[in-house]
Amino acid sequence: MSRTTLRAAALACGTALLLTVTPACARQSTTFTGPPPKASPSAASHAPSTTAQSKSGLRVCELSSLPAEAGTTVNLIHRGGPFPYSRDGIVFGNFERRLPNQQRGYYHEYTVPTPGAKTRGTRRVITGGEPPTNPPEFYYTGDHYETFCQIGGA
Repeated sequence: MSRTTLRAAALACGTALLLTVTPACARQSTTFTGPPPKASPSAASHAPSTTAQSKSGLRVCELSSLPAEAGTTVNLIHRGGPFPYSRDGIVFGNFERRLPNQQRGYYHEYTVPTPGAKTRGTRRVITGGEPPTNPPEFYYTGDHYETFCQIGGA
């Protein structure tokens, strides 16, 4: 579907910006192309429950609401390893600019294993600050840097 057709569908549904396709709107259009729509947080198994906003403006997600493997990864960070993946602990560049702006080297990333995945998967814990075993900031992404929450209780 072209952008013009998409815009027309959005206008037909009474909004200038298509945020969510409601069932009534979906009946008016045929096929959408492009990436699939993002699932709502309650529908995504990797989406943590959130309670508040941090000073950075990101949502706060409690460690207990994340996959159990995230807790294991946080524990490994506090112990200083050993980590199961060779890339664990590398500098996270924040090229997507979804975390607060900091100097290069401030953030480090760690894999949160996905059961059954043949690769590292899409889940990560990102730490910010020093010392490496007790950094002041912990972030979680379940969708490979698309969205983040700041981990409370890490």
